[in-house]
Amino acid sequence: MSRPGPRNLITDVPGLLVGNAEDRDVMTGSTVVFAEEPATAACAVAGGGPGTRETDLLRADTMVEQVDSIVLSGGSAYGLAAADGVAAKLGAMGRGFGLKDLPGVPPTPIVPAAILYDLANGGNKNWGETPPYRALGEEAFENRAASFPLGNVGCGLGANAGAHAGGLGSASLRTADGVTIGALAGVNCFGSVFMPDTTCFWAWPHELGGEFGGHRPPTDYACDPEEWGDAKMNPQPGQNTTIACIATDVILTPAQAQRVAQMALAGFSRAIRPVFAPFDGDALFVLSTGKVALEEPTPIQLTRMGELAASTLARAIARGVYEADQKVAA
Repeated sequence: MSRPGPRNLITDVPGLLVGNAEDRDVMTGSTVVFAEEPATAACAVAGGGPGTRETDLLRADTMVEQVDSIVLSGGSAYGLAAADGVAAKLGAMGRGFGLKDLPGVPPTPIVPAAILYDLANGGNKNWGETPPYRALGEEAFENRAASFPLGNVGCGLGANAGAHAGGLGSASLRTADGVTIGALAGVNCFGSVFMPDTTCFWAWPHELGGEFGGHRPPTDYACDPEEWGDAKMNPQPGQNTTIACIATDVILTPAQAQRVAQMALAGFSRAIRPVFAPFDGDALFVLSTGKVALEEPTPIQLTRMGELAASTLARAIARGVYEADQKVAA
């Protein structure tokens, strides 16, 4: 039977580390997913107000097929600068893409990124000409490790999930035949992650081992389609986003990774209601570290990967809010 990996984190996928950094005066942070070796990647964007970097590069018909790191950051457009700090660190390590090895010509680190909006959360944003995000990217990169906390950390520090505290969530799944899938999410959604008038997450059917509280709806529960639960009361364009990264050790081509990304978007809708709104910036990345061959028949196995990615992402989203709520309550 499939079950969570030993950490129940995206880093259960071999070859990945995650680092977080926060500025608690500003109430913001950044998160880095570091691939120990270049990883095949893809991206899917579903929200109406996304903020991203280098996502066009991840199309299946482009030249560069692998990335060095993925950055998820708070800070709205300012937060994209976190990827500059990560790129600088990677470049100093000699990591990056180059057509040829030429003397005096550094490689170009490939660091796609996505941001969420946390500028209106009450932190001190009077940073003048020196926003903190490049430094946060550098710090998060230096903090990379196999284990990391969830909730009010990294890109999830200043996040809000509907009317609740948002946060950084992660989950993993290890199948009986040796495949590992992980998900990481910064949850700052407009929609509600809870079923109306309950303490039950929309993602409850996908919960494994009580990882986000074990709450279940009443047996006679029925939901009004017009009832959205604890969504944000006054959504504004560009201020609501869930950003995520899916990872697997299965070998995927760029086109296959793109299909998994498209299917994994279902994980957002299993965990958040409503989702993909005009004022959401929802986006996700897929990484393949390329350790396990994709079995035949390929279309069936690829379908399986997309479905497992979606359910793992739904769990990660719920865990991010659950862990943030637990810390707020404490």
